[in-house]
Amino acid sequence: MAQFINIHPKNPQPRLITQVAEILREGGVIVYPTDTTYGLGCGISSRKGVERILRIKHLPTSHQLSILVSDLSDIARYARVDNATYRLLKRFLPGPYTFILEATREVPKTILPKRKTIGLRIPDHPICLELLKSLGEPLLSTSMRFPGENEEILSDPYVIHTRTDHLVDLVIDAGMLPAAPSTVVDLTGPSPEVLRAGAGDPTVFS
Repeated sequence: MAQFINIHPKNPQPRLITQVAEILREGGVIVYPTDTTYGLGCGISSRKGVERILRIKHLPTSHQLSILVSDLSDIARYARVDNATYRLLKRFLPGPYTFILEATREVPKTILPKRKTIGLRIPDHPICLELLKSLGEPLLSTSMRFPGENEEILSDPYVIHTRTDHLVDLVIDAGMLPAAPSTVVDLTGPSPEVLRAGAGDPTVFS
């Protein structure tokens, strides 16, 4: 049965953040808030956690997953970033964007598709940022929706807890969140390409 804990969305309680980070270190899978939607995730070093998420979402191992980091220096560790790209990332992050970048060898092979790119974002949400800092490694992230429900992203933590009770280890209650995912922008080509319009304004890349 999944734990269900309430964490203040603007002033996260350090004791509770530490508790959640410990569950992640032990390979746990959790539901947590971001600045867009609730995410389903685990620490990127947890092979079992990654496998559980793929099973929960019915995703193939080739599916491109995203990772959440706490600052731009972490992005430079996990993705190849030149000066122009760094300036662009600095302009839009933290914020409701996921950027597709060429992955470095620091990204575990268990979460890399054959094309060797990775989606990275820095969420503008206090709980998520404090959790990332406490954990000390990125979070693997995917939106909180179930297979066959392509249009519905779950935004009510009580509904999420009911639906995931025997699938995850913990659900964080941070109140209702929007149901709009991040805007996905591919930066691996000659110019930015919007792959999915979401919470972040996509027109700034057109």
